[in-house]
Amino acid sequence: MPTYPKTERNRVKRLPKRGHYDHETVYRILDKALICHVGFVDQRQPFVIPTNFARVNDTILLHGSKASRMLKHIATGSPVCVTATIVDGLVLARSVFHHSVNYRSVVLFGKGRLVADKKEKLAALEAITEHIIPGRWREARLPNHKEMNATSVVSIKIESASAKVRIGPPVDDQEDYTLPVWAGILPLQEMALAPVRDELMPEDIPIPYYVTNYSRK
Repeated sequence: MPTYPKTERNRVKRLPKRGHYDHETVYRILDKALICHVGFVDQRQPFVIPTNFARVNDTILLHGSKASRMLKHIATGSPVCVTATIVDGLVLARSVFHHSVNYRSVVLFGKGRLVADKKEKLAALEAITEHIIPGRWREARLPNHKEMNATSVVSIKIESASAKVRIGPPVDDQEDYTLPVWAGILPLQEMALAPVRDELMPEDIPIPYYVTNYSRK
């Protein structure tokens, strides 16, 4: 199983037993996460920007306005850090100190490039759209020439990464197990609610199957 080498940059230092470096775990978390956060430094000022994304093989794809400071920075090949987190539950312990969260997270590092080739750019936009809601690209109108020109797409090759995962029940101090306090896990799941139709849409257009069956499992 391919793994990312442990380095000072990607090594999980706090609770290292929760660290994972294999590609499979990292990719699985990225593919489930809806939003990532991109960290970069511009003129000595750090920024962290939330955005949607897609993973294709060992690259992360981002898109946005050509005026985007973040995308301009990435297009220069400057280093960036990208994170993604999935919250699976609240871990309620008998003491406040030992409360925690069950989660799956990824921290990755790499350098980006501008995606300029038209076919590659369109394929990247398809990947991002399908990551958000699979099936939509085949039904909605595709970007026209003007929209493509107004959009920047960048690709970040994953040079280094690690995942960190917390699962399981609370871990209390031994003397606290006798306290009359409820303890356990409150599971959380990202799920779709009932769709709300656009009032400007004709009423005879049915809800697409990929909306009624939407899931990020």
